[in-house]
Amino acid sequence: MTVRTAVFPVGGLGTRFLPATKAIPKEMLPVVDRPLVEYAVDEAIASGIERFVFVTGHGKTAIEDHFDHHHELEAALTARGREDLLRSITADLLPPGSVAYVRQMQPLGLGHAVWCARHFVGDEPFAVLLPDDLVHGPAPCLADLVAVHARTGGSVLATMEVDPTETRRYGIVDPASTSDDGVVAVRDLVEKPDPAEAPSTTAIVGRYVLVPEVMAVLGDQERGAGGEIQLTDALRRLLGTSPIHAVPLRGRRYDCGTKLGFLEANVALALERDDLGDVTGVLRDLLDGTPT
Repeated sequence: MTVRTAVFPVGGLGTRFLPATKAIPKEMLPVVDRPLVEYAVDEAIASGIERFVFVTGHGKTAIEDHFDHHHELEAALTARGREDLLRSITADLLPPGSVAYVRQMQPLGLGHAVWCARHFVGDEPFAVLLPDDLVHGPAPCLADLVAVHARTGGSVLATMEVDPTETRRYGIVDPASTSDDGVVAVRDLVEKPDPAEAPSTTAIVGRYVLVPEVMAVLGDQERGAGGEIQLTDALRRLLGTSPIHAVPLRGRRYDCGTKLGFLEANVALALERDDLGDVTGVLRDLLDGTPT
């Protein structure tokens, strides 16, 4: 079946970015001049997604407002002849009726956030995109997963190689076999293993295509690592009844859930812009200690 629905878990507290996130959702922090969540939504649109489900929490209404019309601002920009700015705030508006918001209510983990979207997903395969992971490359990461799902069925995960010391931060894939195009058949999954016990260094990053059956497994509310309901654990229980494949992501993933990763994303995307002046020169001066 076609993957038409995407779930965006955006209910986290963003404590790593306090005090900035006391009043502003982490997902609304700008990468250059666009909020972080917008990059994930654009990737979903480019991958054929038609329905968008945001799993939110308290204080996240700015996300809802961002993907809606701001009539006063639009009228003011029109009156001033600022068509360029008008296009910048209306280009990513989603079609009426294509967006839904659901409250997670309690921060019980990624698996719980996905489960909260169950009534909007229904009986179709669906995508999950974690906005914290900004994936920038030659093609939309999610589109690669959708294409593999169309060929293999089952669930499909985006992956990348990590340093062995970092396995305790990720869900880790135990690979069974790898096809000529690099797609990995998954034998097992382990959530946040100790490096000494990790079956590989192939880590799951924040892009998934999932079968709807995962919702029933998540509904059991079983707790895993950190006392949370883990999506990786639910997928593991599906092995044997539904295949899981892993796709190495193309391009670069920026972990915008950390301050350093967020800074790295800002610098990398700024360097690609022609309208910001000599970004390279500014960075060189900063590194050399030369006043600008």
